[in-house]
Amino acid sequence: MRLVLALGLALLGPLVWGGDINPQRAQFNYQMSCQGCHAPDGSGANAVPRMRDQVGIFLASGAGREYLVRVPGSAVSALSDADLAEVLNWIVQEFAGASVTVPFEPYTPQEVGALRQHPLNEVMAYRAQLLADIASAK
Repeated sequence: MRLVLALGLALLGPLVWGGDINPQRAQFNYQMSCQGCHAPDGSGANAVPRMRDQVGIFLASGAGREYLVRVPGSAVSALSDADLAEVLNWIVQEFAGASVTVPFEPYTPQEVGALRQHPLNEVMAYRAQLLADIASAK
């Protein structure tokens, strides 16, 4: 019985995570590359925006989806394209909550690799305009 349950959970894992994602590795990479500014729980700190219950808002538009890859912390991260895609997918799974209002298509290493070639320079103004655009499109 335990073997059947373990096999069933192993098969469900990729469906829950939207592909071949290792949640432990993704969390470790988040801890090493992101949580210093975004906090362990995604609550942000000082001028760093909160991700918990808010990061999913950006997935409502193509520009918002791109933004999550193009912000400097993502775009210039030492993580490989595959590891960054995995971390971004983990962030959405772990922190977005009800802020995801559209079906989530997991990031791929190819998408991340292309988008991070164009990092954002002026993040604050871009983010504010992006959020205004997303709000007005509802």
